[in-house]
Amino acid sequence: MQIQNLHLAVLKGAFDKNPNLKVEISGHTDNVGDAGINLKLSQDRASAVKTYLVGKGIDGSKISTLGYGQTKAIDTNDTEEGKSKNRRIEFKILTF
Repeated sequence: MQIQNLHLAVLKGAFDKNPNLKVEISGHTDNVGDAGINLKLSQDRASAVKTYLVGKGIDGSKISTLGYGQTKAIDTNDTEEGKSKNRRIEFKILTF
């Protein structure tokens, strides 16, 4: 949990230092379970990060969210380690 909070603190700092910054937050899952449920879960993950940042004073209009579910795996889903890597949040800079 501390690493996650550190990453969010870095992102908040980037917003504070760069008033034109806009990002897309994307949520991802492994392939365990129903694809539709995973899609919703991934969107919920991205939305939770946005909610956190807005709660820290970031303008919500500078943050878009997308849930990709299990469609953009970065590792195998055949191992627990791979599944763990696929359950993630990514940040994409849209405007800097």
